[in-house]
Formats: sequence, structure tokens, C-alpha cells
Amino acid sequence: METDQPLEIFYEDNHVLVVRKPAGILSQADDTGKPDLLNLLKRDIKQRYQKPGAVFLGLVHRLDQPVSGLMVFARTSKAASRLSEQVRTHQLGKFYLAVVKGCPEPAAGRLEDHLEKNCMTNLVRVVEPGQGQPAFLDYEVVATDPERDCSLVRITLGTGRSHQIRVQFASRGWPLLGDQRYGPSTREETQKNKVRMDLALFAYRLTFKHPTREEVMDFSISPPDTPPWSYFLTALES
Repeated sequence: METDQPLEIFYEDNHVLVVRKPAGILSQADDTGKPDLLNLLKRDIKQRYQKPGAVFLGLVHRLDQPVSGLMVFARTSKAASRLSEQVRTHQLGKFYLAVVKGCPEPAAGRLEDHLEKNCMTNLVRVVEPGQGQPAFLDYEVVATDPERDCSLVRITLGTGRSHQIRVQFASRGWPLLGDQRYGPSTREETQKNKVRMDLALFAYRLTFKHPTREEVMDFSISPPDTPPWSYFLTALES
């Protein structure tokens, strides 16, 4: 298993590891055999610390394969249990930036839906209340680009359902740029804007309580300076 993208570790101690997941890398291995971040990190720890035998590293949350951004991993079973409980009780804060088609109205608010995943197609859809699983997020429009008909949106994730952000915005007519599953295809956007465009979703901030010190950990990073993020450089720098 190889990847030409170097691992970016932002914080590490005996209990947790905070890293930037590259776009295109799986969070966890599946049956495709493609590179996954969990095993890449295990191999890195084994090599750096010359550890004999298997390396423990707990996956407590995931990012979709095309999504880049911050993730935290547990280096002990105790840390894994405590971080997983924070995920379950919505105490682990997950914050995203997205570039969506159009301009969401109102400019700030909460999206609430029930979502259902088709395991055969790996697609998620909005269903009637009483079906699927409840999902909610809060959003704020940070800036708009009328010429390109798109907006930069800041998102606070409430529930962590599969493809949640992508489905909730697309269902309201504001699909994420570069989303080939739920909105305009990357090919169409590339032809229109004459640029290569990946899925415009970035996990820019992560907060959690350290599993042993009770200290609140807060990490944030900037998205890449490539389209469509480069459309909003002024807003991102402020």
C-alpha cells in the first residue's frame, strides 16, 4: 500500500494523534485495496518508534474518501473509548468549509432531515420523518461569488451521518462543487470554469476533550489555495 502524499501530523502524544487526511485517501480500509489513512499511520508509527508487533490505533470518526481535513485517532484503547463517547454525545466538534452552488437562503440556519443509505449503491437520500436516521447541521454563508454562482459556507456538524453535508445541501438545490454523486459533475464544472475541481468540502477545525487530561484541544487548518477555495481567498484570510 503506497501513496505519494506525505503524512501531515499536527499533534501527537501517548494518547491521541491529530492529522490532516489527504483528499482521495480512505479513512479506513475497504475491499478495494486502496490506501487508507489508518493503516498508513500505523505503519508510520511502527517505523518511527521501531515498535515490534502490531500497532494499536483507534479510528473514532471518518471523512469521506474525497474529503480532506483534520482527523483525530486514538493511540490507546482508553482514549478510543473516551473519544468515541464524545462522538456519540456530540461533544467532539467537527467544523467544515464547503463551496456550494448558488447562495443558501437564509444566509445562516439549521438543516434538519432524515437520511437513509442504500448499502448496495452507497448513496444517501432524504426520506420522510420516521424513516432513516435524523440528521442536522448548522451553517453560515461566509461569502458569495455571483459571477461563478457559488458561495463559501461554514458548517458545524451536529450528527455525523454518511454523506450528510453533501446530501442535505444538494437536496435544497445547493450541491457542493465537484460532487459527482449528488450534484453537478466535476467534468461539467471543469469545463465551465476551465479548472480541475475536487469535492469542495474541507474539515478545517476539530475540537475535543483530551481523553486523559480533560483539556479542551482545538485545531484548525486552512483549505488548499486551489479552485474553488481560491475564489474566496480574502474571506478565508479574514
